[in-house]
Amino acid sequence: MKLQIALDEVTIEQGLKLCEEARDSIDIIEIGTPFIIDSGMAAVKAFRERFPEKEILADAKIMDAGEYEAKICFEAGADYVTVLGVTDILTVKGCVEVSKKYANKKVVADMICVSNIEERVAELEAAGITDIAVHTGVDAQTTGVTPLDDLRRIKASSKKSIISVAGGINADTVGTYKKGGADVVIVGGGIAHAANPAEAARQIAKNMK
Repeated sequence: MKLQIALDEVTIEQGLKLCEEARDSIDIIEIGTPFIIDSGMAAVKAFRERFPEKEILADAKIMDAGEYEAKICFEAGADYVTVLGVTDILTVKGCVEVSKKYANKKVVADMICVSNIEERVAELEAAGITDIAVHTGVDAQTTGVTPLDDLRRIKASSKKSIISVAGGINADTVGTYKKGGADVVIVGGGIAHAANPAEAARQIAKNMK
């Protein structure tokens, strides 16, 4: 099981400092969508250079022009790029095809707002997807929605994918998602907004084990 830190509302300098503090506990560094909007691929490049031993995910949430946009992220140094599960399957296939041109690059299907989960998981895996992200968005979280039910549905529907999960996870709740079958837990505010981010990351990593 891996711990992925999601960096969203930070500058490059703030994000680098945060990840240095949590370095021993995290496995994957996510350059979040707001971070990409603010800093672009400069953020991906900066973290690739500073953390050569970590996996880097560019949360581009690709919706169109899959091959072109995925290529931009991979060439900047990302190991993973996200494509939205609700998009045209041709866009998904474009992302997957370009990933094959690079060593060990992967495409993660972000399932935010996907309603026909079982059907879509089958379509995505048939298109070559091997990584699926269960994602309850920040806005939905304000109404009390959690990703747990979707995790169970996706885990039951998937035949081969690595399953990651995001949505308000912290040290107190991470064990529930481990029991639910998650392979990767994604934590943003649970680390970034903690009084002691390094300790928060350490405690989450400990509870994962």
